This record gives sequence, C-alpha cells and structure tokens, in this order.
Amino acid sequence: MTQRAKIDTDGSEKPGGPTIDAGAELDPVHPQRPPVHHRPAGLTAAEVAERVARGEVNDVPVRSSRSTTDIVRGNVFTRFNAIIGVLWVIMLVVAPIQDSLFGFVIIANTGIGIIQELRAKKTLDSLAVIGETKPTVRRDGTSTEVHTSEIVLGDCIELGPGDKVVVDGEIAEADNLEVDESLLTGEADPVVKKPGDQVMSGSFVVAGGGAFTATKVGREAYAAQLAEEASRFTLVRSELRSGISTILKYVTWMMVPTATGLIISQLVVKDTAFKDSVARTVGGIVPMIPEGLVLLTSVAFAIGVIRLGRKQCLVQELPAIEGLARVDVVCLDKTGTLTEGGMDVTGLRTLNGADETYVRTVLGALGESDPRPNASLRAIIDAYPDDEDWRCTQALPFSSARKYSGATFSEGDGRTSTWLLGAPDVLLPDGDPVLDDIDELNRQGLRVLLLAGATAELDDPDVTAGARATALVVLEQRLRPDAADTLAYFADQNVAAKVISGDNAVSVGAVADKLGLPGAAHTVDARRLPAERDEMSRALDEGSVFGRVTPQQKRNMVGALQSGGHTVAMTGDGVNDVLALKDADIGVSMGSGSEATKAVAQIVLLNNSFSTLPAVVAEGRRVIGNITRVATLFLTKTVYSVLLAILVVCSGIEYPFLPRHLTLLSTLTIGAPAFFLALAPNTERAKPHFVRRVMRYAIPGGIVAAAATFTTYLLARAHYDGPDALSAETSAATLTLFLVSMWVLAIVARPYTWWRIALVAVMGGAFLLVLVVPWLQDFFALRLVGTTMPWIAVAVAAAGAALVEAAWRLVDRRMPT
Repeated sequence: MTQRAKIDTDGSEKPGGPTIDAGAELDPVHPQRPPVHHRPAGLTAAEVAERVARGEVNDVPVRSSRSTTDIVRGNVFTRFNAIIGVLWVIMLVVAPIQDSLFGFVIIANTGIGIIQELRAKKTLDSLAVIGETKPTVRRDGTSTEVHTSEIVLGDCIELGPGDKVVVDGEIAEADNLEVDESLLTGEADPVVKKPGDQVMSGSFVVAGGGAFTATKVGREAYAAQLAEEASRFTLVRSELRSGISTILKYVTWMMVPTATGLIISQLVVKDTAFKDSVARTVGGIVPMIPEGLVLLTSVAFAIGVIRLGRKQCLVQELPAIEGLARVDVVCLDKTGTLTEGGMDVTGLRTLNGADETYVRTVLGALGESDPRPNASLRAIIDAYPDDEDWRCTQALPFSSARKYSGATFSEGDGRTSTWLLGAPDVLLPDGDPVLDDIDELNRQGLRVLLLAGATAELDDPDVTAGARATALVVLEQRLRPDAADTLAYFADQNVAAKVISGDNAVSVGAVADKLGLPGAAHTVDARRLPAERDEMSRALDEGSVFGRVTPQQKRNMVGALQSGGHTVAMTGDGVNDVLALKDADIGVSMGSGSEATKAVAQIVLLNNSFSTLPAVVAEGRRVIGNITRVATLFLTKTVYSVLLAILVVCSGIEYPFLPRHLTLLSTLTIGAPAFFLALAPNTERAKPHFVRRVMRYAIPGGIVAAAATFTTYLLARAHYDGPDALSAETSAATLTLFLVSMWVLAIVARPYTWWRIALVAVMGGAFLLVLVVPWLQDFFALRLVGTTMPWIAVAVAAAGAALVEAAWRLVDRRMPT
C-alpha cells in the first residue's frame, strides 16, 4: 500500500504527515506516488504450510445450502411421517395392500421432496462458487487471491473500498482507511483505522485502503458464527412456513382427541370384526394429516431456486423468494442498477480562466493518485494520461458520505497544489453562478464533477471552504438497455419504484425520465427531506426520484418506508448501499458489486442484469399464490375428516371409509391437482395473513363436505340392508364426498385456462373409470348398488357444491383480504 505524506516544496515534512526517508524507494509502477514504507511481504509458502498443519486455518464452513444429511433428515424424520409410518405398519398387518396405499404415497412424496431439494442444493452450490469474492493476501511478497477458507493465522490481507473484513486482525498499513463497523456495533459513522488498530470480521471498508494481519481465524473470529448463519441457505423465517407450522400445530391438537374417540368407538362400542374396525379407524385418522402440504411447499421453493439459478440468480436465503413476492416498493440505486458501471468523459469546461492543458494534467494526476478508482475516476484515467513529473504527497479517497476526493501534488517545477474533485453542489456554496450551468447539464442526464483548487490542508474539516472552481468534467452514464422494460414491469405489477442515489437530484431525475419512470420530472434533493420518520415516509410516498442521498439517509429512507406499512426491496452494488440493503426486507446485489453488498444481500444477480428482477418477483408470486391455493385443498380435507370422525363418534356407527377410499379421493382431488397447481404461473402479489386467508375457505368448505357426506351415509344406511350393506353405503358416501371435493378443486383452479379445465376433467374421468371398470371396482371396494341411492348421492353433492360456492362468495364479501 502507498503511504501518503505532506511535503513542502523544499522537501521538508509538513505537520501531520509521515516523514519520507531520503533513501526511500519510489513506487516502481507509479513513480509520482509517494514511496512505499514497510510493505509487509506476508507469509512464506513454508509458513503457510506450517499453519495449515497446525490447523490455524479459517475453517468456518460458509455454506450456501443445507447439507445432504440435513435435507434427508428434514424430509424423512417429520412428526406426521412418524404417525403415518406407524399406521402403515398396522395396515400392512391387518388389511389388504389396497388399504396400505397411503404409505407408498408418503414414500413417493418424501422421495420427490429429497430429490428436488438436492437439485436446488446443487444449483445453489454451483452459483455460490461463481459468485464468491476471493480476498487478496500477500504471500512471499506477492499479492494473490485465495478462497476465504484458505486464509491462515498471520496472513497479510489487503483491503480496498467495498471489501469485507473476513477475519479479525490488526491493521498493518493504512492509506486513509475508513471502516464501517455498523453491522457489528450499530454505530453509523465510519471509523478511521491506523496501523496497530484492531479490525473485526463483519466490518467493511468504505474509503481508502490498507492491509491487516489476521490474528483470529475460523470460529475464533468475532463474527464467524454470525457470518456462517447469515449466508446459510434456510427454509425458515418466512410467513408462509411459519403459517404452515401454526396450521400443523392446530391440526395435531385436533387429531389427538378425535383419533382417540374414533379408536374407542370403532374398537369398543361397535361389535364388528377386529381387522375391519382397525382398518376403518386408520381410514379416519390418515386423512386428517395434511401430509402433502409441507412437501409441496418445499418442492415449490426448491423448483423456484432451480428456475432462478438458470437465470444466474443466487438466492442466498430461500425466504427471499417469498419476500420479494410481497414487495410493494423497490428502491433502486441509479449507478450500477439503472446505469451500467462504466462512464465516458464527454466534455471538459474550464472555469475562471484556467488553462485546459494544465487542467488535463491535474485530472491525470488525480486519476493516478487513487490506487482503487471508482467508475468516475476510471473514466477520467482513460481520458487524461498522467504526468510522470507530478508526485502525489497526500491523498483523500472518495467517500459516499462527503461526496468528493482530493490529493496534494508536488508538481514537476517544485510547486505544491491541492485539488478536490467531486459533487459541485457540495464543493460550492449555494447561489454560486457555476451551479446554474451545471443544472442545465444535469437536466440532460449528464453527470458533472467539479475540479476545484483548495487552499487548506486535505485533513482540514473545512477543506472545501474557499475552494476555487477550476473546471467541470462532464460524464455520460450508460443506461442499461433492460432498465426501461423492468421499470415498466414494476409499474404494471403495482410495485412503486423509488430511485435513491447519491448523485445530483436533477441528473438522477433526467436519467429516470429517459427510462419512463412515473414522477421522474419532480425530483427531490434528499438534503431537504424531513428527518422525522413519519414526515419522511409521507415525502417518500409522494416522490419517486431522490438525489444527494447519503448512505445513512438510504438506511433511514428504507426504515421510513417500512414504518409506513410497505414491504421494501433495495438494490445496490456499492458500499454506500450496504446499510440500506441490510435493513430492507429484501436486499438485492449485483454480482459485480462490492464484497460487502453481496455479503448482506439475500439475492445476488450474478449476471448483473437488472432485467432478472421481474423473474424473481414472478417466481415468488408463483410460489406464494400457488401454495395458498393448494393449502386450501389440503386443509379442506383435514376439516372434513375431523368433522366426519366426530359425527361418527357421536352417532356410535361404523366409520364409512376404508383407507383405500380416502387415498383415491386424496390423490384425485388434492394430491395430483395440487402438484400441477403449485407449479403453475401466478402473477398475483402475495398478501399477508396466510393462515387466516387459507382457513376462511377451508373451514366452510370442510364443514359442507362433511355434512353432505354424512347425510348421504345416513340416507344410505336407511336405504340398504343385508350383509353387503356397509359396502354399498360406503360407495354412496364416497361418491358424494368426491363430487363436493371436485367442486372445491374447481373453485380453487379459477381463473380457468385450458389446462386447468383439462386437469379437473381428467381427475373426474379417472374416478369415473374406477366406477365402471370391474377390477378397479374390486380393488377400491367401490360398487354403486341400484340407481335410487346413487342419484340421491349426486343430488346431495350438488346441494353441497352450491353451498360451498355460496359460502366462499360470502367469505369474499365479508372477509376481504
């Protein structure tokens, strides 16, 4: 790292800077830069090998997905699998294989869940390797990139703007190094680090550069456990999954007393054959369990990850898919999101009689003074070559908070000069006539930097005071070709887009206007935003484009939007976006962004394509909307199963169904249709209160289905007599239950498309096939006897379907979401 010093024209040191030894060696690559002091060479290969042998390696397993063991365990060892497993074993002993089909269905479901999650894991792991940022370490005097897990104790690790501190250490060298530790301490202000200072893992560099020596690695590092947990693929912490857990908890509570009563009524009260009683008892318990709901949720999420992976989108936390589906405000950083990272210098306007040749020399020297130039400075470097006679004696790197950079030079003729380069409206006082010319350029969407000569020292807090405007550097930003279409998509989906940028508000507004963003003509200078959260929230609701936003303001704006009831997504790629990304409901980073932004974001767009965001939103809406649909099917079955069991217990009669009957019904009216419905396109924005929204349909649907089925069963018991009466009664009750369940499916499948209609028709045709094919009749013990009772069963089912339709329409009116 280059050490900066303040040197007078006679070579003597000015106060506040390190002394430059007379015999110090100049930087061989950039001789105009100050000499290099005590640059640590880092460990040798032999020392690295010794530390590896001693286990002094940064061995924290940063993972992007669950392990294979965790996936298998999570799918196999569940509470309901245990219940069904016990019931399956019982049925294999006491009943024909037809009554054990539900066990084979569970095995198939579990296998599907494991396979899909393993596919998702493979996708995530491969994308994580692509998106991994490798820290730079010095070994044997050479800088080299290594995996984070290859860092050893004592390694010298280089730092630059946007780099994340991956292990604890001690600063070895610092070049105006400023570190943000807010993610660890909560303090928003960057901390200036000097040699000998401690630096903790989890912090990140906001300005300057340097290097530090690793003093703690692996699990001893301060933030190691936090970092591991934050970057781990997870299936928890989402409203959807917590809602399903809540539902399953209540189902368990209902099952225990209901199943106990059913067992007693079938085995003790009724004097029937033991094996038949056991079979009907199991037939009453199994359908109470919504076993496929958890499976379909996992499969839907896993397939979502795979689909997004094909678009080079890394989902670091699975609930991010769900969260983005709920988003109603997306905050966009202009640079790197709406515009591409690169810029081009399109003009240079000298001011106050400055010589253009001299200005070009100054700009070239400024470009060379920063070893880690940002996009603006890179464009200047490309446009203006440096003068090797100029030597930088002190540098002030660019910071998003102050919005300018600077350097002091010893010019070739022995003079010393200090220059500032940055935002004109920050470097110049309000009312300066130069600002009027700049506004006209900004209205064209151009970015303008001011070059100003300073009379104060760079480390003077008032260095901008009295700065003399020397030239305007006009930069043209390259708009992303996909940005306009993406903004149009958000507008169509009722997602408000807010452009939040550190650049000049007029310039940002012009860029947004070119992209067709509504409200771009009325830009807001964030320096004039109210500080009080409620007032800020109202101002944010009214505006769409905000300029001159500081990193802390970005964070405050995200919080203000959230306090107004919005679900907020934030996109960004620079260190100035880290705090806002961390606080947003969903953080989205570009793959080319800084290491710090990718570390805190839930979603990383590895292809740097803003146009990928609509696909992520659509995938989230597909998952949430469809799981809500299929959950209604599963829980309707649970409700009618519990109610039928209660009615049977209270009536003291045989349970009407064998397990094979309900396996057939569940497969045709729930299992197979749910699988297709869960993977279908769905563009409806996800809504809150998942449990309430599902149960408000499932409860009336389940009540009507249970009442209609039990009515048919009682009518059939009165109609039939003889030794085969129970079989005929069961067949009539099964017909009614199937028809009502099919109507529930038909409602859930709305709005209709050709394939949804075909899906319902195929399921109905499959049941009809069972009723007319003799060997299927025998296999499923379904044979309709006579014509009177079957038609009564159809009539009762029609009445039940009408009641379901009326009940759901009433719910829509009385309990809107």
